[in-house]
This record gives sequence, structure tokens and C-alpha cells, in this order.
Amino acid sequence: MEFYGTLGAACDDKSILRKMFEYGMTGMRLNLAHQSLSEASLSIGHVFKAADAVGVTPELLIDLQGPERRIGDLKRPLELKEGHKIKLGLNEDIPVPQLTMNDISEGDELLIDDGKIKLEVLKVSEGVIKGAPKDEKQTVSATCRILRGGRLISRKNISIADEETNASTLTDEDKKQLRLMNQYGVTGVMLPFVRGAGDIQLLKEELRKNDADNVRIFAKIENRAGYEHIGEIAEISDMVVVARGDLGNAFPLWELPKVQKEIAQVCRHADKPFLVATQFLHSMEHSPVPTRAEVSDIYNAVQDGASALMLTGETAIGAYPVRAMRYLTKTANTALMTSDPHIKQLLDMA
Repeated sequence: MEFYGTLGAACDDKSILRKMFEYGMTGMRLNLAHQSLSEASLSIGHVFKAADAVGVTPELLIDLQGPERRIGDLKRPLELKEGHKIKLGLNEDIPVPQLTMNDISEGDELLIDDGKIKLEVLKVSEGVIKGAPKDEKQTVSATCRILRGGRLISRKNISIADEETNASTLTDEDKKQLRLMNQYGVTGVMLPFVRGAGDIQLLKEELRKNDADNVRIFAKIENRAGYEHIGEIAEISDMVVVARGDLGNAFPLWELPKVQKEIAQVCRHADKPFLVATQFLHSMEHSPVPTRAEVSDIYNAVQDGASALMLTGETAIGAYPVRAMRYLTKTANTALMTSDPHIKQLLDMA
């Protein structure tokens, strides 16, 4: 079974990474929405050196930016309180790129950081943006009410509830990063917001152009289109990813477990490996011990047939990256033992 962490400041240390590999981690994910391959070159070197020290040949996955929308850089983290008002815009409290601002309308609900923060758009203001065609008005700011608050840091994703994007699955920046893959030992590419087999074909063509046919394709299911076309996506990709962050925004949250199990069932029937990610041990970003519900979530994902599990914020920014990886691997391995028919029979007889 494969176990992945996410590279970030919390684990960017050879001794920490070494312990994570010792506990069973098999690879690392680099989120290109936060740093490019060249910016992360030193950190990538730490990963390979730490893995080599314990005799592991690590997987290195790059998670492409794709068409996902993100806020800009904040001067400092913001504490957003329910019921308060806040402004969005290029030069407002929460900086938001102009392309995203132009799609925001009064009455929209905005989801930030995988839906942890929720805003209602009360009013939008228009104006002329410097450099835009003369007299062409665009949305320059949006006044929002905070429906669900929380701590907000830079570069978190933002989406408009119930919106489906028609943007290209590969951005120019994604293609630039794909040209650098072989220099950094990348073994897998995570393609976000996959809508169907056509998106996978586009990535396959790009990999061929860069002599990277051996690189595995991890198709991230995180919207309704991907869910509806899971059969054709599973057939053409190397690994399906149940990316529960944005997938939990595309569906009512109470439907997410059902959606996850349905995707798992399709993958099992197609004999296609799948990976489950997002918030397995979310509490461990701040706590040394997970909740009972979190370890049950890991156990159930393995029982459903997952071939790989991934931690995100727990290892990238969390306070306990080593402990989080230990809980992930130990819980998963317990589930694997009880999944083995022979072992299960012995346990039942005990």
C-alpha cells in the first residue's frame, strides 16, 4: 500500500522526513499551487536523501494547479468571525484575482479553503481596472457576510457554490512545470478537476511531448462532472484520487461518504487502484492525538479497497507531521490485516 505526505514547512527537514519514511511513508506530494519545482528544489533534495537513508525509493507526485481558483497573498492571517462583513478584491481585505472577481455576483455563496470558510456576497461594486479596455467596467470589490468563519491564510482555494468550470484542465504554468519533471525525479502527476477521459488524454499528450510516458497519472475526482464520468476516467488513468476537499464542495457534505463509496465501488469493479485524500487527521494539525472518528475514517477507506492514502495539511503545516504519518500507516495496516481472509478467519476464531 502507498502512503503519501505533502511537502511543506512542517516536514521540510531531513530528520523529520527520515522518521516519516521509517514509519512507512512511500512518497511525497508537492502542491504546485504553493511552490514550483524550482522553488522546492532544496526540499525535494531533502526528500530523496531522507528516503535513501532508510532504503526507500520514494514516489514524488506533483499536484498541478489546473483551473482551481485561489485567493492571493495576505499580509497576515485573518481571523474571520461569523456574522461580520469583509471585502474581496485585488486591493481589499481578501485579495482575489480579477478573473475570479468578474464571475462573482450578488447572492453568490463563496467557499474558501475546501469549504472551511463560507461567505455570502451582499454587494458587488464595479469600476474600470487599470490596463483594461477603456470604459469597460469590471467587478472591483465584493462586500460579503461571513456565514462560517475561521482562520484564513494565503493562497487558499476559493470557489463559487454550485459552479462548474469550463476552463482548460492544463494551464500554461502547468505545462511549464511538466517540462521540468524529469529534472526532479517526478514519478506521478495529479490532475485536478478531471471532467472526463478527454482531460486525461490532454495530459497524456503533454507527457509524451516531454518524454515522460512512464510517469503515472493520478486523476483527481473533485467535481460533479468527474463523478458522473468516473467509469471512463478510471479506465484511462493510472490511479483515481477521491479528493474530498473540493468534492465536498461540489456535493452537500452529508452526501460525501456515499459519493466516496460509489467511486470506490466503480474502481474495484474496474480493477483500478484509488487513493483517498483530505482531512484524514485534520485535528492533528494542532493535536498530538487524532479523534476516534479520524482513525475510523482511515480504517474504512482501506476496507473499501483504497490502494493509497494521503495526508495534506497534517504534514505540510501541521505541528505533528511524524505522529500523523505514524497514525495513518498503523491504522491502515491494521485494516489490511483484518481484510486478509485468512487472518480474519483466525481473528474470528480467537
